[in-house]
Amino acid sequence: MAAAAFIGMTTTAVVNSSDAQAATTVPVFDHIVLVMFENHAYSQINGSSSAPYFNNLAGQGAKFTQSFAVTHPSEPNYLAMFSGSTQGITDDSCPHTFTGNNIANQLITAGKSFDSYSESMPSDGYTGCTSGQYARKHNAAPFFSNVPATSNLRYTDFPSSANYANLPTVSYIDPNLCNDMHDCSISTGDTWLKNNLDAYAQWAKTHNSLLIVTFDEDNGSSSNHIFTTFVGAHTQVGTFSNQISHYNILSTIESAYSLSHLNSAAEITNVWK
Repeated sequence: MAAAAFIGMTTTAVVNSSDAQAATTVPVFDHIVLVMFENHAYSQINGSSSAPYFNNLAGQGAKFTQSFAVTHPSEPNYLAMFSGSTQGITDDSCPHTFTGNNIANQLITAGKSFDSYSESMPSDGYTGCTSGQYARKHNAAPFFSNVPATSNLRYTDFPSSANYANLPTVSYIDPNLCNDMHDCSISTGDTWLKNNLDAYAQWAKTHNSLLIVTFDEDNGSSSNHIFTTFVGAHTQVGTFSNQISHYNILSTIESAYSLSHLNSAAEITNVWK
């Protein structure tokens, strides 16, 4: 089933490894960090010997067995996660300028904060389409005129483990074209995730914060089945079979901060405790 067929649907999860009673609302997190990887199906990551850390991390939180991307190719999925819409884009073309609302503008307008951290981007505030291992199609922030350039940062600006408390309310991380698995192996992305975000994942559990790990799309199939996990505070440890998409993840982040939903998809409530 493609994601578009069930956007907004609410289903009952099957939790295989937790007996905790699910909360009915999304917790208010101090920080949420979301990282997206590239072009691999759920079956290529789940249980794979090339992805030991992905699987270890998912075992520490909520793993979604029925998570689906919105469409193909990459760019409209990033726009969907960021703004609740593909903005009419059906390819990876660049540049475009959009004026619609988005999660960054919502947070900033509400007095909260958002930063996008892109690996290998040549300078803060960069609006070029490509530079070496950086591709703007994987970074939605510079596509929107209402997102300040100061929220479009290089990954080298991401706080060190000693300074995670200085993170913005919501952070988006864009690994470069090798480390996100677009151009390099699963094991490359797995190692990058462990080396760069395991410290945050462990910190989040005891600091009212959350890590979301997902993919932009699968390897080109019609089902677009992807690997997604939530790890952090208030998060049940278990396997959840409710069908979700990028739109449900966006609605969940918005609900955490009492923001209106840019897409009609429901927030995810059954994984919290």
